[in-house]
Amino acid sequence: MLATFIIGLREGLEASLIVGIIASFLVARGRRDALRSVWIGVGIAILLCLAVGTVLEIVTADLPQAAQEGLETVIGLLAVAMVTYMVVWMRRHARGMRGALESSAGAALVAGSTTALVAMAFLAVLREGFETAVFLLAAFQASTSPLLAGLGALLGVLVAVALGYGIYRGGVKLDMARFFRVTGAVLVIVAGGLLMTAAHTAHEAGWIDIGQTRAFDLSWLVLPGTPVSSLLTGVLGIQPYPVVLEVLVWLVYVVPLLVYVLAPTTKRRRPAPQPVA
Repeated sequence: MLATFIIGLREGLEASLIVGIIASFLVARGRRDALRSVWIGVGIAILLCLAVGTVLEIVTADLPQAAQEGLETVIGLLAVAMVTYMVVWMRRHARGMRGALESSAGAALVAGSTTALVAMAFLAVLREGFETAVFLLAAFQASTSPLLAGLGALLGVLVAVALGYGIYRGGVKLDMARFFRVTGAVLVIVAGGLLMTAAHTAHEAGWIDIGQTRAFDLSWLVLPGTPVSSLLTGVLGIQPYPVVLEVLVWLVYVVPLLVYVLAPTTKRRRPAPQPVA
């Protein structure tokens, strides 16, 4: 539940912020007439993302066991690739996101067309929604309780929408760089768990046979059906008997990316003005 909550919160807030910035910009410029088109674009993007998630779930359920394991591996790797790109991109652009969006929106209005603004909102929601659909599907497949995973995702999205609306109205102040750094660190750990699960399902599908020597015996801790097992296996991807390959992929992925995400940002100093002679 924690993993899907963070996914829903992070992705939902990112999309809410982009749409909210565009909407507030239009209102400030007296172009409320364009808001209807923006909301239509957002609605279409949401429907497309739901359709993608539904199709992926149906296709997965109808496959033979070995093929299911293979598709789960592909979905898991795709989710890890998406979250890695998202975390790195937000690490670089979180502070200047509002300024960049308002600059693009201003250019669109100067050109006399709101089509670009609608496209910006549509593509933002489509991108975040598609990432969420793939990431949540991978998390559901790794989770021991799909119901709790779904509830966590729903709560995360609802909180994200509430925060986005509060920021849009000006009543909520949020340090975006710090927020995305903390949630980025959590997502890196979650993605590391998905990578371990992908290594496990790849072996089950018959794709990988190397590194299958048992690394640890964690059966005393990861007891099926217990809350601790739900957390460790569903969120962190830890199996009762993790093998060498699963441990290696986790370390190689999580350690360097966590260092990158949590490293303090250095602000560029502007050169001091030279005294006039």
